[in-house]
This record gives sequence, structure tokens and C-alpha cells, in this order.
Amino acid sequence: MRIRIVDAFTDRPFAGNPAGVLLLDAFPADSWLQDVAREVNHAETAFAHPLPPGHDVDWALRWFTPAAEVDMCGHATLATAHVLHSTGAATGTVRFAARCGILTATTAEDGTITLDFPTSSLKEEPVPAGLAEALGAPVLSAHDTSADIGDLLVELPDEAAVRALAPDARALGRHSRRGIIATAAAGDPASGYDYVSRCFFPNVGVDEDPVTGSAHTALAPFWSARLGRAELTGLQASARSGLVRTHVRGERTLLIGRAVTVIEGDLLTAP
Repeated sequence: MRIRIVDAFTDRPFAGNPAGVLLLDAFPADSWLQDVAREVNHAETAFAHPLPPGHDVDWALRWFTPAAEVDMCGHATLATAHVLHSTGAATGTVRFAARCGILTATTAEDGTITLDFPTSSLKEEPVPAGLAEALGAPVLSAHDTSADIGDLLVELPDEAAVRALAPDARALGRHSRRGIIATAAAGDPASGYDYVSRCFFPNVGVDEDPVTGSAHTALAPFWSARLGRAELTGLQASARSGLVRTHVRGERTLLIGRAVTVIEGDLLTAP
């Protein structure tokens, strides 16, 4: 069976966030899916199989980190949509059944992909004791994403503080179910992006995720409320870097980006 490595939220190889993508006839045992994700060893590997006609959705979709299955993943969904479109397995809008509900991905003629995800709720809470020390930077505010994505979104003083982070991953793991989203407004209004972020998910085996689509379901409403605009562009300032265009539409948020297939080969061990 064919397996692919796709760089998501970028238009060039070796940037954005790499994801494994494997199209199946059906989902085998969870242990096999986890073994494949561990072997791929990227932040997420996506597994998808087509559903028969008559369903409300087209494909079933699951995501695994090297350590665990996750409830929501944006970049691996974008990577899967890219594979479906580039191989001719699907065209136009694809509807996915996932743990977080029904997600859609629409591929334009130029290859741009628009994901339709649920908007994450945010609840401001006191900054947890020890969080600033774990991050290595002062924290202006903290916002719980609750069960939506299981992260704590924290605002830092400026873009430079986000870029300079070198956190204690083990200590960060005590402050949320999945991880920490650190963000600040863009330092230069002419930079081409409105805010920056970095994402750390030690509790699912990912110390830093290069570009996190699911985090932008919280970042988008946070910054749209601050900046007074529904449509924004976020830069995830990891070493690989990537841009995510966002559009908040009430209970749904659009995540817009591109993807590039970098590696394609045969997986020789069947379920």
C-alpha cells in the first residue's frame, strides 16, 4: 500500500508541518495504526478510508501521533485532502467523519485547500502558577480551550518573546490536557501576518509541533476579537514555519493553506 509524507500549510518542500497519509479500505486494529504512526515519527499520521454511498460523509479519518490518537488535527487533514485531490481519489469538497465531528475540505483549482473546522471556545482563567517559569517568558493572559482541543492558549508580551521560547517540555505537560499554544501580535504590521504562535504538546509525544491547524481554531477567534476582523493570517514561528489563513464564521472556522507531497513509497507491512 502507498504511504506519503506531505508538508502542510506551505507551498514548498521541507517547510510547514509534515504528515504521513495512508489511504485504506477500512481501519485495522488500533495497535497497527499506532505502530505505523510511531514508524513515520512525524507529529501526526492520518489514516482514511472511503465510506459507501448514502452516508452523510465521504471518508472516515483518524490521526495518530507517535504516542497517541488525537481528537482533532488540521495539518494532517489538509495533507489528506491534498493526497485525495492529487491522486484523483476525490475532487471538489470532501466530507470527513472524525472524532471531533464532520469536517470538510475544499480544494480549489490552484491547489489551495480550505478546511471547515469547529471554532474552539475560549475561557480566560488565572495564569497557572509555574507556567511562566516552564515557558521561560512572562504570560499576559491564559485561556482554556476546554474539551474542544484540550490546550491552554497563552498570550505573551510580543513576537520576540514567542520566537525566543525554549520551554521545559516536561513542566509544560502539567498545565493542560494536550499542550500549550503561545501567541502574540505580529511585531511589524507590514509583515504579511497578523499574529504569531508556537505550539508545544508534550502530553501526546510532540514537544513542538511545526504548524498546528487545530490550534488556529482557537487562535483565530482570539485574535479576531482583539483585532476586529474575521479574516486573518497567522504565522507559526517554528523552525520549519508556516502560514495559516483563517476566517471565523461563528461556530465554524475556515483554515486555508497549501500542501506539497515530498515522499511517496510502499508500506511493506500489511495490517
